[in-house]
Amino acid sequence: MADLTDLVRRRLWELGRSPDQASQRTGWLIPPATMGKLARSGRSFITEGLARPLARALDVTENRVRRAAGLAQVPDPRADISTGPHLRLVGRDC
Repeated sequence: MADLTDLVRRRLWELGRSPDQASQRTGWLIPPATMGKLARSGRSFITEGLARPLARALDVTENRVRRAAGLAQVPDPRADISTGPHLRLVGRDC
């Protein structure tokens, strides 16, 4: 489950959140000590019921957490939304 550890560690760092702050965003379903362990330990395990609160704490989709944890995916209506880089290149001639 190193993927889950990497995800938790990276997202906490990217968001500038402490394990306490992330735990608070789960509604205290995941205690701060457990959140810290998820970020440090190579042996991370979460249950089906904790995937959604953990995703909320990390500001990612539930399926991203589930993939990292090796859990089954859930239907996500947003998965079929086509996205792309909505950039417009501006050159000197414009």
